[in-house]
Amino acid sequence: MLTKKLKALFNPERYHGWGKTEKYFEGWYYKVLNKLEDRAFAIIPGISMDENGNQQGFIQILDGKKLTAEYHKFDMQEFQTKADTFEFKLANNIFTIHNIQLDLPEIKGELRFKKLVKWPSKWYSPGIMGPFSFVPFMECYHGILSMDHSIEGQLTIHNEVIDFTAGKGYIEKDWGHSFPSAYIWMQTNHFSQPNVSLKCSVAKIPWLKSSFIGFIAGLWLNNKLIEFTTYNNSYLTKSFVDSHKVEIILENSKYKLEIKAFRHETTELSSPILGFMDGRINESMTSEVNVLLLNKRTQKIIFQDTGRNAGLEVAGKIHEIIVR
Repeated sequence: MLTKKLKALFNPERYHGWGKTEKYFEGWYYKVLNKLEDRAFAIIPGISMDENGNQQGFIQILDGKKLTAEYHKFDMQEFQTKADTFEFKLANNIFTIHNIQLDLPEIKGELRFKKLVKWPSKWYSPGIMGPFSFVPFMECYHGILSMDHSIEGQLTIHNEVIDFTAGKGYIEKDWGHSFPSAYIWMQTNHFSQPNVSLKCSVAKIPWLKSSFIGFIAGLWLNNKLIEFTTYNNSYLTKSFVDSHKVEIILENSKYKLEIKAFRHETTELSSPILGFMDGRINESMTSEVNVLLLNKRTQKIIFQDTGRNAGLEVAGKIHEIIVR
């Protein structure tokens, strides 16, 4: 069991729930858009365990354009996974970092992912959580499997065949016992320039008997990941939300990142509370995000563009993470 846990610790994409029997969830988030960008889906498989030891597997399907969501439950006996690689099954549905195979009542097919852009991982900083990966009492852990990649294949969804070949995708995951009590999350890899991707989140992080505002952002630009995180000497200058927009400003010694996201219609999804999927969050997959990256030393704008098809969630007691 210890060996399995250590393998997962240094490979965030793998299953982390070895030995867990209660108050635990783990979910993977596959975002897929076709080439024309008129079809967008989030495919979210995972497992959950409540405080009484009740367990289930699940696959949520979010149709970002039609604003609908489906939730498929599975007995945990239908869940299979491996310790040496990222692969798991829920009945006949198979998920890896390179492909997914769906065999649901109204959704079937296979998608393959090419040219994945992974978040850097080092032995002392495994993935996007950095040194917080080693802290055993975090409420929620996070991983980025691919900031950007191309797609091959098709899905048949409610009798409609949708070809995703030459489309774009993104993969991340969460595990722990609950989502933060307040958070902002956004992601887009559809800009006017190719090969650009943005992921940003701000959240209230419980810490011992207190809490702090944590943040993680990455801008993949010119084959380089520019990181702004709580643990790499970056700082949050602004975090603001109203009914129409979200504004975030992050800085480090070299760069200033200004983000303004415009909120669109959302769809309700299930989310974990003490392991079980009893919570509710709302996500948009059609938001727009204005992004500006400034070189602070030269005062020159390095990047300025608007991301399309952005995933955007604003959840919980947002006043707890407002910074002006």
